[in-house]
Amino acid sequence: MLKEFRDFIAKGNVMDLAVGIIIGAAFTAIVNSLVGDLINPIIGLIIGGIDFSNMYLVLRGDVADGASLAAARESGAAVFAYGAFISAIINFLIIAWVVFLLVKAVNKARDAAIKKEEAKPVPPPGPTE
Repeated sequence: MLKEFRDFIAKGNVMDLAVGIIIGAAFTAIVNSLVGDLINPIIGLIIGGIDFSNMYLVLRGDVADGASLAAARESGAAVFAYGAFISAIINFLIIAWVVFLLVKAVNKARDAAIKKEEAKPVPPPGPTE
């Protein structure tokens, strides 16, 4: 049983998955910074200086006017944080776009390798007798 488990873990697919998860976690931090630090401020500037991260509606409780989302949550108020949802959608779209570009590049490289393999000249067959 231990040998079977070791063989399962040693298979390439499991190792590829583990590496993918680790890279994905690191990539998430980069995308969160890209969206939070670069894209959201630009979009906020375009729509009048609004910061998405602090967009919310108070559903129940008392919150001081102009309080940040963190302050509203700390006060115990029930908040509808639609700005965080907008940021999550932007994160998803960026990740989906980058994955699309990566898959497209891999497919293009694979197709080029296949065409190169097919384009190799095949020597004519020699005499059969």
